[in-house]
Amino acid sequence: MELPRTPSFRLDGKRALVTGAGRGIGLAAAAALADAGAEVFLVARTETEIAAAAAAMIEQGGQAHAAPMDVTDRQAVESLVRESGPFHVLVNNAGTNRPAPCIGYDEADFDAIMNLNVRAAYFVASAVASALVSAKEEGSIINMSSQMGHVGAPTRTVYCASKHALEGFSRALAWELGESGIRVNTLCPTFIETPLARPMLEDKDFKAWVLSKIALGRIGQVEDLMGAVVYLASDASRLVTGSALMVDGGWTAA
Repeated sequence: MELPRTPSFRLDGKRALVTGAGRGIGLAAAAALADAGAEVFLVARTETEIAAAAAAMIEQGGQAHAAPMDVTDRQAVESLVRESGPFHVLVNNAGTNRPAPCIGYDEADFDAIMNLNVRAAYFVASAVASALVSAKEEGSIINMSSQMGHVGAPTRTVYCASKHALEGFSRALAWELGESGIRVNTLCPTFIETPLARPMLEDKDFKAWVLSKIALGRIGQVEDLMGAVVYLASDASRLVTGSALMVDGGWTAA
């Protein structure tokens, strides 16, 4: 009897682009992809962080490059893709949050969230997709969403709006790029202990509320997302597109 064989989780020979790669979820995603064999380009504004991360990955036998830039600069993004792409994997991770009540919300904060979480993410995905289509190569676009792209929460109206928008354009893009063999999915974490979330979680009442919403009863760690990133990037998920992979500890199951 000839048994089915599990598709490979390896990424040898693939180039990957990870935005917001200097710390937290982005750094973990880049490390996971490098460990799976991809040649990883780390993008962030802080050059020292991504240079140190790339050096550590190379020291461990991986292939990595630091590409400092602001992803809201569309021309810079397109230049990187043109010079170093096409990228077979994109982890569209750069994002921010500025929680506050809707009433009286600061317009500058609104623009900052939407500019990074939606506009920049959209045009990074567009640049990567365009290069793949031109090269007639297949790929995987992983847009880093959130459980908040599927639910609502107090003081997070703008953040929720941005992640719901990300979910919407990811589904549409999956249909647009499907015939080219380019898959588009979202990865949706719960609260992960990162430099962005850590100050929020120092509030004991807030942390208690968060834990009450997570069925597994613990705050997420970046390592909890690394396997999901490799899965969505690899042939192991070759029939998965237009989907949202929830890594939320059960938050959205309630």
